[in-house]
Amino acid sequence: MTSVLDLAPVIPVVVLEDAADAVPLARALVAGGLPAIEVTLRTPAASAAIRAIADEVPDAVVGAGTVISPDSVMEAVSAGARFLVSPGWTDRLLDAMKAAGVPFLPGVSTASEVVALLERGVTEMKFFPAEAAGGTAYLRSLASPLPGARFCPTGGITASTAPQYLALPNVGCVGGTWMVPGDALRAKDWARVEELAHEAAGLRRG
Repeated sequence: MTSVLDLAPVIPVVVLEDAADAVPLARALVAGGLPAIEVTLRTPAASAAIRAIADEVPDAVVGAGTVISPDSVMEAVSAGARFLVSPGWTDRLLDAMKAAGVPFLPGVSTASEVVALLERGVTEMKFFPAEAAGGTAYLRSLASPLPGARFCPTGGITASTAPQYLALPNVGCVGGTWMVPGDALRAKDWARVEELAHEAAGLRRG
């Protein structure tokens, strides 16, 4: 499989309260040009949503976010997740993600965490919470001393700030929620989601 970081410039980060919304939402995102979809394990509906997308939207690459334990790794992969994203990592969680057999993006917010992952052979990571942890200035400062690391920054990024991240040499894509606004989800306005996804898919990488 192509690296998750290279599927599209933006990975939508989705929180679903109702699994019935999963398939139409995923279809709208894919139609807009965003095939990689991170469904966070923050709600009771998450596993069913991942399973529905995996079963019914073949062009989507559905992943699980907020993976914080070996149990959540198993839950996500059993539901059909094709990649895993965590807000941070421990040795135990990293071992479970490595054993899962799917790509994963462990979360980091410090240079020491990046170095520790590089020591373990992990080169692709989530930078979280991106804005609160130093934003583009911090990531830019990591590029020269740690050229082997590539990031998907997530957390507080908007349509207007995403291009600044995508211009960095060590950023493959960004994660965000702006193309799945809460009011559009509540209204089931999938046409609006598709339009926002199309705009996000048109953002240029560095």
